[in-house]
Amino acid sequence: MRGRIRHGLPGELFGRGIFTSLVLSLFLALGGCGYYSFTGATIPAHLNQISIPLAEDNSAGPVTTLGDDLTRLLIERFVGQTRLSLQPDEEESDVVLTTRIDRYSNDPAAVSAQERAALNRVTIVVHARYFDRSRNEEILQRTFSSFAEYDPATDGFEGELAAARVALTNIADDIFTAATSDW
Repeated sequence: MRGRIRHGLPGELFGRGIFTSLVLSLFLALGGCGYYSFTGATIPAHLNQISIPLAEDNSAGPVTTLGDDLTRLLIERFVGQTRLSLQPDEEESDVVLTTRIDRYSNDPAAVSAQERAALNRVTIVVHARYFDRSRNEEILQRTFSSFAEYDPATDGFEGELAAARVALTNIADDIFTAATSDW
C-alpha cells in the first residue's frame, strides 16, 4: 500500500477552533483604530467622506493636464483604496485634500560627448494639505517632489509627458502614504 500525501486546508491543519480564533483575532486587531486596508492605509472611524478639489497648477509647465492628472490619481488612491467616499462639496465632507503644483522643470540630467542632453529630468513639486473638517484639525501639510528621466533625442515631447506622469504618480503615492499612515 502506497502512502498518500494529503494537503489539507488550514482548518484541517490547525484544527477548526484554533484557525477560527486566529482569523478572528487578526480582524479584531486590524479594526481597533479605524479602517485598515492591505495597502497599509488607515482611516479613522469618524472620517467617511473626502473632498479632493481640482489641483491648482502654478507651474507654468508645458503639460497642461497636470492638475487634472494629479486630482485623478489622488481620487483613485483615496476613494479606490480606502472606505472614503468622494464628496464634491468641501463643506459637506469630513476631510479635504487640497493640492497645488508649485514647480515643473525639465532640465538636462546627463550630457553626451557632443554636449547635448543625453537624458532630461522632469521634476514636479506639489504642496498638499489634508484637513480633518470634523475635528477642525490639520492632518498633513507638506511639500512633495519627484522626478523621472527620459531621452529627449529619441522620446521627444512624448517622453517628457511620460516622465511627468511617472513623477505625478510617485507624488500621489507619497501623499496617500503620508496622509494615511500617521494615525
